[in-house]
Amino acid sequence: MTFRRVVVAKPSATVVEPETKLVSVRFILALLLIIGGIAWMAYYYLGVRPDPDVLPAPKATPKAIADLGLWNYAIGFGALLVGLAITAHPSTPLGRGRGVVVGMLACFLIGLIWICTFYVFSNDLTPLPVFNDLGQWNLGVGIAFMAVGFTFATRWE
Repeated sequence: MTFRRVVVAKPSATVVEPETKLVSVRFILALLLIIGGIAWMAYYYLGVRPDPDVLPAPKATPKAIADLGLWNYAIGFGALLVGLAITAHPSTPLGRGRGVVVGMLACFLIGLIWICTFYVFSNDLTPLPVFNDLGQWNLGVGIAFMAVGFTFATRWE
């Protein structure tokens, strides 16, 4: 008794990606957090923060924001970085396809540039806005951007 080998070709499977919206609630929330974080830091730095060159330092207004001091940067960078981390979700444009690689590399490079800039100018940070207030916390900001880059890396397929 002999057996014949029969090769049956399977029909080619077509990959149908579900239609995804460009704008989702998560994406709008992420954009609001990113813009809000940048706006918070810009408002504090340009409008509330007392000028260190003026003596005696005038009282900053509004007092509630001025009393927070460097915590204003924690609030601003926190909102910015949480917004970036939210964009790593697949329901947002940066969370799928090539957007993941773009977001990951952008966060890694921003973090690296932030740390390198801090090290290059660490002897005199006075000409660099925001850097001059943060001091050694600039390392934390750079590392935080890299950490957000890793949230994108977990979505990379």
